[in-house]
Amino acid sequence: MIEALMNYEFLQNAVFSGMIIGIIAPLLGVFIVVRRLSLIADALSHVTLAGIAGSLYLSQSFSALALLNPIYLGIAASVGGSMLIERLRRLYKHYEELAIPIIMSGGLGISAIFISLASGFNTDLMSYLFGSVSAVSRQDFTVVAIIAVIVCIFLLIFFKELFVLSFDEEYAKASGLPAKWIHLLFMVVVALVIAASMRIVGILLVSSMMTLPVAAAMRLARGFKEAIFYSIVFGELSVVIGLVSAFYLNLAPGGTIVVTSIAILLIVILAKRIFVQFSAKEV
Repeated sequence: MIEALMNYEFLQNAVFSGMIIGIIAPLLGVFIVVRRLSLIADALSHVTLAGIAGSLYLSQSFSALALLNPIYLGIAASVGGSMLIERLRRLYKHYEELAIPIIMSGGLGISAIFISLASGFNTDLMSYLFGSVSAVSRQDFTVVAIIAVIVCIFLLIFFKELFVLSFDEEYAKASGLPAKWIHLLFMVVVALVIAASMRIVGILLVSSMMTLPVAAAMRLARGFKEAIFYSIVFGELSVVIGLVSAFYLNLAPGGTIVVTSIAILLIVILAKRIFVQFSAKEV
């Protein structure tokens, strides 16, 4: 694989994009999990699917749009979905969780309509659903890199505010923090990461990159910053092992990355249990 990595641009794009996603997805995932918003990633991924299906349909139906990169409409749909979720959460103040199934259902419905209207893009659609090493272009890598810079800048500016919002939203509001706008920006950034990750992990599996490494990290971490560190480590391990497995076994990278994440989670849980039992015997 190292020789192929040196010679083939598409493999370089996939590996470097995957490694970036292995950092930014768990990084945001820590805040998502702590705020108990894990299902929002699923909802936005389904909205992204609607954007991708719509883009593929348009490129097939109109020759002028044949070269349109589906990732752009996918990003637009994901960002739009994040704003709609926030709007619905404010509308249903006492039933905020309703926003998630509403947006998820809408995304699936629109996706089904575009898929049924179009034909002949099954291979392209499958690569977006479950990821594809060979489908990652230099343009896709550039988009991932730009979004990673946006994520880093956002977290550098709003890390303290997000930390307070994650653990005590009422205190944050009482302290005068613009909680509504910070949360909206956070949702937009999450939407960007989900859309950027779809080429590697796949739309239907991308939410796992934001939750599984965090779930494993929370079994080991003794503080918030440790949780972030372990999440990134486990995210990178999942991506690297998953991509190598996908390359040698000729499998969809999304599946191998997710299975690797689950394996890491199970190993961490088992190791933690053994350590606790051993410590109890020592005492």
